[in-house]
Amino acid sequence: MQKAQALVISFIFLASGCLNSNQRDENDISNYEWWEVPLEKRYLMDLDFSSWRSTLPEKGIYNWTGPSEFFVEVDLPLEERDAGYPEDPLMHVALWMPNVPPGTLVPVIATIHPYYEFAGSNPNTIPDLGIGQWVLEEFVPHGYALAQISTFGSGKSTHCQDVKGLGEQIGIQAAVDWLGKQPWSNGNVGLMGKSYAGTTNWEAAQNPSPHLKTIVPISGSIGVREMFYRNGSSESRAMLYDALYEGATAGASTDDMRMCTDDAIGPASPWTTYALAEYGGDQWNDYWEERYHLQDVLDNYNGSVYIVWGMQDWNVDPYHAFPTYQMLRNKGLNVKGIMGQWGHNYPDQPNVHENMSSGYGAEAFPKVTRMDWSIELYNWFNYYLKGIGPEPQSQVQIQRNDGEWHVEETWPSFDVKWDLHDVSTWGNLGTVSSSSSIILSSQPLESEMHISGLPTFHAQVRANSCNGGQLFVTMSDGTSGLRLGHATMDLRYRDGGYESKSVTPFSSYTMKMEFNPMDVIIPEGHVINLEITESGEDYLPSTCASAGITLSETEQPLALPLIDRSQTDERWFEVPQWWE
Repeated sequence: MQKAQALVISFIFLASGCLNSNQRDENDISNYEWWEVPLEKRYLMDLDFSSWRSTLPEKGIYNWTGPSEFFVEVDLPLEERDAGYPEDPLMHVALWMPNVPPGTLVPVIATIHPYYEFAGSNPNTIPDLGIGQWVLEEFVPHGYALAQISTFGSGKSTHCQDVKGLGEQIGIQAAVDWLGKQPWSNGNVGLMGKSYAGTTNWEAAQNPSPHLKTIVPISGSIGVREMFYRNGSSESRAMLYDALYEGATAGASTDDMRMCTDDAIGPASPWTTYALAEYGGDQWNDYWEERYHLQDVLDNYNGSVYIVWGMQDWNVDPYHAFPTYQMLRNKGLNVKGIMGQWGHNYPDQPNVHENMSSGYGAEAFPKVTRMDWSIELYNWFNYYLKGIGPEPQSQVQIQRNDGEWHVEETWPSFDVKWDLHDVSTWGNLGTVSSSSSIILSSQPLESEMHISGLPTFHAQVRANSCNGGQLFVTMSDGTSGLRLGHATMDLRYRDGGYESKSVTPFSSYTMKMEFNPMDVIIPEGHVINLEITESGEDYLPSTCASAGITLSETEQPLALPLIDRSQTDERWFEVPQWWE
């Protein structure tokens, strides 16, 4: 009997040892090469957090030389050869090369924008602090070339600055093609950049060179009108945007007086769109259409896309990224996304992220900063530019406003469930104008709510004595006071999008409002507040602000996209703890 008991006890200990061994194995990454460590295990890596940006665990073996300067001839159509500029249209390229063995062909990572200025301290022959310096430190030693390129009319590039127009697009595409055709190139070019330097990624992909294999747009607008207008509501900077770009890229040299024909049209278009949309003021020329990049990308591009966006970006709002992500997927492209609660920044900038305000990303700090981002791009570029490793998986890594990260096949996720509310029962309705607003509050929530997507509010309204109006809706946690998201709409664009319709005073309409992308949590017992004002944040008041519009005493449907992710759901993941 005692022998039997001893055998049982021995078996229990052995089984326990096996279980503990398996548990230890879950945290064991020693069998992986550093670039193979799965996303959900990267927090176990011993990464170097001492640098200004994310660094690769292993330094490359190559030194580099450069910069060398080149001018790329561009074949512009006659309509883009603006009178008064007889010199040949040339794109200026600064190039850094890894010192690889003779005969070794290398791919190129390029960044393109108009902010390189030789009259100042930031020519394209000095690696910029956005992409250039980081790529030079992390990727060139691994066998990539770096190119910094000035758009037309900026830096040493000739011609005039056709801000995001056809001439600029053709120049960018020609420079990419040139990089892919050089005798030292393996024929594969990737573009990367933030803001304007992200928009040039989309421009390159509109009528792409076959050498363009991947783009990494970081807060890069999919179109000019799309950048400054949301459901017809105009940002204040839209009024001077063309002049502001010209001023931001001008230097002390006389060639900065160069202007394209479209520069005479550009400054007028925001004003006619704002004040005269119902009379065709938004369609009196093709200025906006020529600068809408996404449709051409969908029609013509066959490469990969890695979209990077801040959910609290107020410069280029995250609605550019969604539904763009799924639209690209639907065209058969491999698309990846990383969306944190940062602003108009890079994912790996802790010194910038720590300055975010409450309701605008602060609650997500310090987990908002992704100091493993260099590993993400190492695998991405290795596959698409060198043909090394497995193809990266299409997915969206997205951060909730409380800091927690989850990964989804797409975003909004396919398993979203819509939670419907009639906000006419949340409080008193009335007129919203420059002198009056409305606050509506829900009952306390019966359970925790994870909003993940773009909520909608189909406001039932009546125009007052003016032929227009506008609503700006701010959603917040009414218990904690935390801002969660917003929506805005001009009544003339009541169906959403960019097609205006006339408004008759004292007539009733449905405003199909859509909130900016949100991934937020509201605890059980808290209430949801909707503050409805005539305008808000950085948007202009409407031309009918004083008259306003009235919310009708009828059902006012609010739809919230909800997902259910238990704490043990495998889609949650931890990020490397750089702050420890």
